[in-house]
Amino acid sequence: MQAIIGFFRPLWRAFAGFVLCAFAAVSTWLCPPICPPEPQLPADHPIIVRDARADNYAATDALGRTLPDYDQVGAPRERFVGLFYWTWHVSHARWVSGEGDYVPVNVNSIVSAHPEASHDLHWPEWGPIGMPHHWNEPLFGFYDTDDRWVLRRHAEMLANAGVDVIIFDNTNGSFTWKESYDVLFEVFAQAREQGVNTPKISFLLPFGPSADAAAQLRMLYADIYEPGRYQDLWFYWKGKPLLMAYPASLNVLNGQTPADQDIKNFFTFRPANPSYTTPGAAGQWGWLSTYPQAIYRNRMGVPEQMPVGVAQNHSAARGLTAMNGENVFGRAYTSKGCDTRENAVRLGANFAEQWDYALKIDPEFVFVTGFNEWVAGRHEEWQGVVNAFPDQYNDAFSRDIEPSKGELGDDYYYQMCDYIRRYKGVRPTPTYEAGQWAVYYAYPGNTFDRDDVGYGGIHYTDTTGRNDIIRAIVYRDSDTLYFNVECAQNLTPSTDPAWMRLFISTSNGPAWEGFQYVIGREQPGIVEKSKGGWDWEVVGQADWEVVDGEQLHLAIPKATLGLDGDAFALQFKWSDNMQNDGDVMDFYLYGDTAPLGRFCWVYKAG
Repeated sequence: MQAIIGFFRPLWRAFAGFVLCAFAAVSTWLCPPICPPEPQLPADHPIIVRDARADNYAATDALGRTLPDYDQVGAPRERFVGLFYWTWHVSHARWVSGEGDYVPVNVNSIVSAHPEASHDLHWPEWGPIGMPHHWNEPLFGFYDTDDRWVLRRHAEMLANAGVDVIIFDNTNGSFTWKESYDVLFEVFAQAREQGVNTPKISFLLPFGPSADAAAQLRMLYADIYEPGRYQDLWFYWKGKPLLMAYPASLNVLNGQTPADQDIKNFFTFRPANPSYTTPGAAGQWGWLSTYPQAIYRNRMGVPEQMPVGVAQNHSAARGLTAMNGENVFGRAYTSKGCDTRENAVRLGANFAEQWDYALKIDPEFVFVTGFNEWVAGRHEEWQGVVNAFPDQYNDAFSRDIEPSKGELGDDYYYQMCDYIRRYKGVRPTPTYEAGQWAVYYAYPGNTFDRDDVGYGGIHYTDTTGRNDIIRAIVYRDSDTLYFNVECAQNLTPSTDPAWMRLFISTSNGPAWEGFQYVIGREQPGIVEKSKGGWDWEVVGQADWEVVDGEQLHLAIPKATLGLDGDAFALQFKWSDNMQNDGDVMDFYLYGDTAPLGRFCWVYKAG
């Protein structure tokens, strides 16, 4: 009898599986998903027409690491990168500002000068218990997330990096931070209309079915998805908008609303597994994990998603712990031991090990933690640590990628750009013959003034945006290189300080931040060569003129740039109104720089 049962059991399972699948198909046909189809960009959209080709940008970071190109990583593949992103800085900044004369606390500065303060509850420089403390100062200051100027910088930085979706941290109670995401939607939508291929958006809700998660699902659906607000910004996964949320949350509350079933049908749900060390249940995704990270597979057993983290508030002895605990898995941690190289905290061995494992497994989607959390509340005790900072602490024990004013600078941003290219691939860099015009598009609309109040009531203003660079052209003949740059409006007078400088890298000889030459540093047309760092000597003169008010033309003899023959490559960028000569981080902060930051356009000849 047991043999007969054993014979029929697999047949019964197959039949039952067929019935379940058929029932699911019929149910879907009778109650089809109510979400609209994913929008597709029309052929005349600025993102297509003015393709910035950011995957072809070159960059060399402060540690001398260069971004890979097509020859190193191959052609683009259908792979997706999500980045954990925090919109809570509006409410947190108001909270801090409401504490009278309270100012933002820079934890790294305190513990660098006074290591003994780490576990001293009563150290005088700490803010109140529970108050958000910054692990270091962001490059853009102690901003809040309704600062349109900062959000526009984020839009361009993340587009240039190749990030597909930013996933907002909504894991705390029922907070959605609408006052922040509304502004971000507006800024990102405008940036897209100006050619910036910004990331799409999604949300990560509380780690488990709960009344708070149900409240969020209803609020987000009613505010964003049901009315179709900013649909071009929704990130779709498997045919529907993605939410990292537990749909079972809607079962927690008694008396479901009529819209609850619509909510369940509207989204692709991938609930977040809170554990750093266990793989989670079928259908879940990870957000942060210790190495080797959990692999989340689809129904066919194919790797669908993996988390990649910069650091983890975890230790081998305690498991989950505060970032200022003992032997925490910080930026320099690896599974083989802590990295002891010079500049280990900047080199990102933890991040690299996790990315390398993700590249080996090659899932469809990589979730990176994270970009801009910046703050942690101070606790009297948490997970056995006194004076605890749960998620962020200092340079070594933090997990943000956004550039800081501290030692880390923009190291992790370019490390992320590097690995995204290795994961997703890039297009070949075009090669141009003599007489061909090489056209490079820059993002317009990013020179507006900054005027916003951040943490501690600090008022941030910037009015250095002046000449809005929108396009560059390079062409050549046998002896001369011709550079043209176009701005959105008429150029300001050439007598303005730091007016329309052209930086060129030919990779031959001493350099400042990788650039051997600068044209127009002191006067328009003057060609200077670096003697090493920001120390320049005049080596020639370029012919220059302003054409039609909006364009600057330069003609430079190839020999002046040390170029010979018809096959060569160079990198270049335009900068207007630099405020701090010799500080490469100025390329993020002031005037207009095309491309932004350390990125350069590449001109390949012959």
